Amino acid sequence: MIILNANPTADALHPDAIYRLNIDNDGDCLTDIAISCVFSPPQNGRQTVSVFLAKGAECHSAEAVGTKIIADAEVSFGTEPNIVKAGVYTFFAGARSDAFFFDFDGIKNLFDTSGGRNFTAPHLGGQSPWTGVDSNTEANVFSMVIEMPTSELGAHSEIRIWGRCSVRQDGHLVHVDRAGHPSVSSFLNTDETKLEYNASEPVNDLNRWTDQFVHLMGHTGGYTREEALTAIATDRILPDMLCFDPTKPAQYPNGRVFTDDVINYRLAFLSKGDIPPTGLSPHTDTLQEFPYLGPPHPSQR
Repeated sequence: MIILNANPTADALHPDAIYRLNIDNDGDCLTDIAISCVFSPPQNGRQTVSVFLAKGAECHSAEAVGTKIIADAEVSFGTEPNIVKAGVYTFFAGARSDAFFFDFDGIKNLFDTSGGRNFTAPHLGGQSPWTGVDSNTEANVFSMVIEMPTSELGAHSEIRIWGRCSVRQDGHLVHVDRAGHPSVSSFLNTDETKLEYNASEPVNDLNRWTDQFVHLMGHTGGYTREEALTAIATDRILPDMLCFDPTKPAQYPNGRVFTDDVINYRLAFLSKGDIPPTGLSPHTDTLQEFPYLGPPHPSQR
């Protein structure tokens, strides 16, 4: 099961966008399977979505190409999910409760990012920076959820997954967002580099972004260059693709599940273990059945 979340504050999915899951199943950091979601313009509170599956050379196109495995499925905006089954695929798209939990005010207490600066050395010592308040308890998110047999991923063992959103502007697709490891881009990018990062490809990550990550880790955790390079390689955050070995239990960094405290994980990585845990608990409104994310909060619908 793979989930791609987007547009946490929007009323619908963007009709000029392609929301895409990229899967590398042979370790070369290039896309071998592409799952693309394309949404209709919202009208009278309704919207539909079609899903395309491309493999091989075809999936190197930025367009939504390949076989249409889901056609014009209704997007869910209410509490009841519209679940679509097509062959071996089960799919859902729509508003759900966001399972991500974090203490945003505590993060702001930790780092001085005023003036557009990148994250600085954390403010440690004395009073804990954490407020104990989950900033996301009432948040919703637009989710695209697809479930399929593991064999459909085409891997003998490990796969690497990353998401991308591209928006058509002036007749061209512009890559406006990408995500692999949770919170890597948020913590290790700057306002000046974020657009370039979002437009770039994971296969180029090591050459382009290693020095920037090493420099920042020197500030946040006092890493030497050698220590930072070792940590980056050990945690495999570059290339920025989420790794998953289906023969092992799913828990970040082997995939990601709802109970993973990915902010604690990332802050420990950035600070070389000096930042204390937030003390937050996972959300309790997730489901045991498809689409696994809970119904959207009424105040946010």
